[in-house]
Amino acid sequence: MSEIDMVYRKYGDMINMSRPISKTHPKMPMEKRAAQFAPFAALTGYEGAIEETAKKAFEEAERNYGRDMV
Repeated sequence: MSEIDMVYRKYGDMINMSRPISKTHPKMPMEKRAAQFAPFAALTGYEGAIEETAKKAFEEAERNYGRDMV
């Protein structure tokens, strides 16, 4: 028996069901759903630190190799 067959055997009665619709909670607008799963900055200041490090590295490369080489 294939894995797909086993899944259908176990969950076949639920696979094609429509999702339940709440009688108490209105459907969330698409924009809010998207925002709920949007990436977030887990470490405050991390992106700024990365940008500052990149800026310093670029400036050092300019000093060492000249603007034309960077």
